Amino acid sequence: MIDLHCHILPGIDDGAQNMDESLHMARVAVSEGIHQIVATPHHQNGRYTNEKEDIMKRVEVLNQKLDQEKIPLKILPGQESRIYGEIIQDYHLNKVLTLNNTTKYLFIEFPSNHVPRFTEQLLFNIQSEGITPIIVHPERNSRLLADPDILYNLVAKGALTQVTAASLTGQFGKKIKKFSFQLIESNLTHIIASDAHNTSSRRFCMAEAMNVIEKKYGLDFIYLFQENADAVINGKACFREQPDKVERKKFLGIF
Repeated sequence: MIDLHCHILPGIDDGAQNMDESLHMARVAVSEGIHQIVATPHHQNGRYTNEKEDIMKRVEVLNQKLDQEKIPLKILPGQESRIYGEIIQDYHLNKVLTLNNTTKYLFIEFPSNHVPRFTEQLLFNIQSEGITPIIVHPERNSRLLADPDILYNLVAKGALTQVTAASLTGQFGKKIKKFSFQLIESNLTHIIASDAHNTSSRRFCMAEAMNVIEKKYGLDFIYLFQENADAVINGKACFREQPDKVERKKFLGIF
């Protein structure tokens, strides 16, 4: 498996705090069947600033350490950028990093409780640069939970999304788990990734999530998500179906 979203670089954000923790995460990842991880440290989220050049160097160091420890895992460069108005300017200044540095896909994180008003225009501008924005963990955004039509609109206009494996296994609660399934069923997500920060409270859960998906939807969905992850790291087109709106349950018989 390929894990496109992971905080495995040591001492750079709220993920692995040192090299020993990074190596422990790497060994656990391999045990789950993961052979490639895109390291995606937080950027411009109000707490951490991790720019492209530094990330690239740290990825190289971690890969060297993995080789020394004979851990069969490859780390690729990436970044989880909180949405901000100057992101395109910073991309041209070589501060913002696309996934695996292919210039094709860019992670975009929303604040946990709202979607900024400029989002639609900014995502359009990103696509005008030839880059496809991937909205990370939309299922954990309270605004999108309350009004999934916002996400439908962004996906219909070209954005992709990535659901967290632990959301599908229930680690974030029943409401988020249900919403994650609704996103899959409505063709509103295209990638499953771990967003792992450690091996305890924010685990990989990738093998478990894939088992859940296989039981609920069949092997075709496993292949879809795995092939899309491969497409992203190689800068190729992802498979996407026409999105549907998430159906809202009737309340006392009234829509």
